[in-house]
Amino acid sequence: MSKPQEKISIREYSEEDKEDVLALFRLNTPQYFSREEEKDLVDYLNTEIELYYVVEIEDTLVGSGGMNFKENHTVGFISWDIIHPDIQGKGVGSLLLKHRIDVLKFKGIQKIIVRTSQLTYPFYEKAGFETIEQIKDYWATGYDLYKMEYRQL
Repeated sequence: MSKPQEKISIREYSEEDKEDVLALFRLNTPQYFSREEEKDLVDYLNTEIELYYVVEIEDTLVGSGGMNFKENHTVGFISWDIIHPDIQGKGVGSLLLKHRIDVLKFKGIQKIIVRTSQLTYPFYEKAGFETIEQIKDYWATGYDLYKMEYRQL
């Protein structure tokens, strides 16, 4: 994770975080996102957010991820996970995912879905998600859809 003395916090996203979130997105492009997806992220941040969180270490934004709801708030979707490349693999993404799963469980969600790519599906698989659908070149050329469902509710 991080150094023991570093303070990690998760808080709700605010409009002032937008440029930092977009900067994180760009740091992960093209390794995890296609350039074409930036417009989708901007649209999401402007109009589609239901619940979105940011992760800070020592007051520096290092990650973000959201949740959306469908089917009368019975299905929760994990959305737009972005973690700074320098801290990937150190537990911050897992902490953010667990936080959102806990929030969704508290809200009584009956099913949790994440739509990701072939580049990150193993992360979700380790967290208890199972692939239920794959579509080649869904997000952009070379970025396949992996639709996954959380199996531990």
